[in-house]
Amino acid sequence: MNKPLAWVIGLAALVALPFVYRDPYHLHILVLILIWSFAYTSWSMMGRFGLVSLGHGGFMGVGAYVTALLWNHLGVSPWIGIPAAMLCAGALALVVAYPCFRFRITGHYFALVTLALSGIVLQVIIATRDYTGGSLGYTPERTKGSHILALQFDDKVVWYLIALGVWAGGLAVWYWIDHSMSRYAMEAISEDEDAAAAAGVNVTAEKLRITVISAVMTAMAGALYGQYQMFIAPDTVSGIAVSLQMVFAAVVGGIYVALGPTIGAIITIMLAEILRIGFGTKAVGWDNLLYGVLLVVFIIFLPKGILGSLLAWLKSPSKQRDG
Repeated sequence: MNKPLAWVIGLAALVALPFVYRDPYHLHILVLILIWSFAYTSWSMMGRFGLVSLGHGGFMGVGAYVTALLWNHLGVSPWIGIPAAMLCAGALALVVAYPCFRFRITGHYFALVTLALSGIVLQVIIATRDYTGGSLGYTPERTKGSHILALQFDDKVVWYLIALGVWAGGLAVWYWIDHSMSRYAMEAISEDEDAAAAAGVNVTAEKLRITVISAVMTAMAGALYGQYQMFIAPDTVSGIAVSLQMVFAAVVGGIYVALGPTIGAIITIMLAEILRIGFGTKAVGWDNLLYGVLLVVFIIFLPKGILGSLLAWLKSPSKQRDG
């Protein structure tokens, strides 16, 4: 079976799934996996080229809070609020990333700058508690029943299909980048910026392009998560912990494989649910601890991640001879 046909069959099966199996709890888990998969895929678009950002929790927070604030205070529909939030995240990415790329702030220095961004967004949300609810969280105003204009739906099947479409869109962007000249330019930059510049690559422009794409997609993920959960808090959609969660999921699943972040999302969501069901409030914060430990283990022993290592093993000459 060729790859395009396999993708078509797989997507068709996923579309049909909620009409065959409608258990609310399992659909809820699937929606969370799809939304977070989209967020992790957004991060990996930078990470796969050596741009390690620890500030994507900030972009996700911007997406969630800007959308909710526009709806609650100005009555702006999320259909307009989400693009506005994505524009804000893109502008923030430009403000932070342009000086870094212009003055060659790379490697761990760039990671530290983005880490500061994530912390700043978190502190702004907490400090403006009169508008955002601060550390207590924030709830978008609810409508009665499902409301298309408010992007609020009682039926989880609708949310599943929305999340599935967004997830598929994220994979399409990944595919577009993977088959564009930008991929080769970014790979050259990650190897040697001076050599890439000498070959005619506009280093700053290429880095900014991939950073802005990643940031606006992450903001969209934050906005959709807030609309689905109808409650957002700084520690769930913003801050350093969310940024580290993205790094963990992408690395563990496979940062260089399109479906790697999806595997990472399955692991993170299932891990959080197992801890919540098995230990309740006693396990608060355990997921972040496990993320850190597992991240170190995977970086050392399985740097290509689960899916990346599996594909490499299947393509190995010894495996092909055995087959």
